[in-house]
Amino acid sequence: MHAVVYRAKEDFRLEEVATPTLGAGELLVQVEAVTVCGVDLRTFRHGDAKIAPPRILGHEFCGRVVESAASDASVQIGDRVVMYIVMACGSCRYCRDGRANLCLTRSTMSYQHDGAFAQYVRIPAAGRRQLYKVPDHVPATHAALCEPLACVLNAHSRMAIGFRDEVVVMGAGPIGVMHAVAARERGARTVILCDVSAQRLALCERFGFDHYIPVREQAHLDEIKRLTDGYGPSVVIVAVGAAQAQADALEMAAKGARVEFFGGLPKSKPTATLNTNHLHYKELLVSGSYSEKPSDFEAAQALVFSGRFPAAKLVTHELSLERMTDAFALMEQGSALKVCITPTV
Repeated sequence: MHAVVYRAKEDFRLEEVATPTLGAGELLVQVEAVTVCGVDLRTFRHGDAKIAPPRILGHEFCGRVVESAASDASVQIGDRVVMYIVMACGSCRYCRDGRANLCLTRSTMSYQHDGAFAQYVRIPAAGRRQLYKVPDHVPATHAALCEPLACVLNAHSRMAIGFRDEVVVMGAGPIGVMHAVAARERGARTVILCDVSAQRLALCERFGFDHYIPVREQAHLDEIKRLTDGYGPSVVIVAVGAAQAQADALEMAAKGARVEFFGGLPKSKPTATLNTNHLHYKELLVSGSYSEKPSDFEAAQALVFSGRFPAAKLVTHELSLERMTDAFALMEQGSALKVCITPTV
């Protein structure tokens, strides 16, 4: 089969590799669509100490089961499926608390197991009951978004956004858009999207959020304060890996606001200078979010499969496996939101 293989930093190769053979409890899925994550781009540019090459990446996928060696799997041959990709131990403290995403010995597709930037992907035995059927009316390019959307909904499960909230999302990439959509779905009174790129903000106008604010030194903070009657937003979501965005979030937040740091900082510079007096004097609640829980993945499916999630607007490009590096270029240029790879057999 054809697959894009991660060999080293800035070395992703389209190769002919053996189609996976199955061991006990495993399944083979023919990949219909796999969307490109920012983690894939980061690994391409900088490598990842947690991923040992050679490795096939791609963890946001939809496909069809074509072979099974798992009599007790959650799906059957012929089913179209998406996957909850976190394979947890089920017995550590975090698993017992219902937080499988924090499992001490978790393994995931793309990291410990080959992913879906290929014509076929092998589902490990540990994940045989983590496949979910996709209705026939849902395009594969839409269903593949369940995984990143689930990560977003993990954060929202703690923010309790409601009808009175004014929400600012920092970062107009695909994850920022998903946060803004989720906030709107939960009834937020106002949704404001901010980004340093005017091009990216213009690309996001298709979603019809309430305000689009370019980040310009102090000007965006002043504008957000004006739009919120001088109070500041009651919820701020930082969906970009930038220390200044984290600092701005604490600065702009209203008293009693909830602040979510969704995007991690670069591992080469993981610290930020923050005015923590804002936490004290404004009684801010600051949270972080990592990966997704099974309940988040099921919620993401419900939203995508219902048709309410604007998947067609989010997926701006569909490319073949041969154009994997073109996908990275589009993302870096800011001319794409979500890029989808559609392998052909």
